[in-house]
Amino acid sequence: MNAQKQIMRPQDVLVLLKIINRKDKPWSQLTLADELFISQSEISASIARSKYADLLHADGKSVMALAFMEFLQFGIRYVFPVKPGPMVRGVPTSHSAAPLKEMVTSEEAYVWPSAKGQARGHSIIPLYPSVVDAVKLDTRLYEMLALVDALRVGKAREKEFAISKSKQRILHEG
Repeated sequence: MNAQKQIMRPQDVLVLLKIINRKDKPWSQLTLADELFISQSEISASIARSKYADLLHADGKSVMALAFMEFLQFGIRYVFPVKPGPMVRGVPTSHSAAPLKEMVTSEEAYVWPSAKGQARGHSIIPLYPSVVDAVKLDTRLYEMLALVDALRVGKAREKEFAISKSKQRILHEG
């Protein structure tokens, strides 16, 4: 396959997190597509990219947890960088959302921009546009995406907490 087509995309992180959160529950590409508000063909392409990157086992059904955690810890902020934007209404993320909001006190709030959001904060562009809708269906996914955003945009202390919480969820639960 063309190597250019195998470059990871932000939605691949979303798909991998969703697979981890399903634990041992069976899933299909159509199920993931429905729950993530992503087309089934994009789910298929995402799975192929993740297998190529050795983040998904050859069977395409289970995440290679150690490799994925390593990618999140050391690569996510460089591969999918984000800078806080202007104050907007939205859905809390990073240290402004669970599970970090109990651990981190900050004057700055971060949100994914959304007219349906109930919070105000600096805008953080989500990994994929459908994130705001997908997290309404899956609290665990929401928390994992908030941890990923803390790795993308957080200060040293927030990143340290996010790494610890992510390891608990990916390596010990996933």
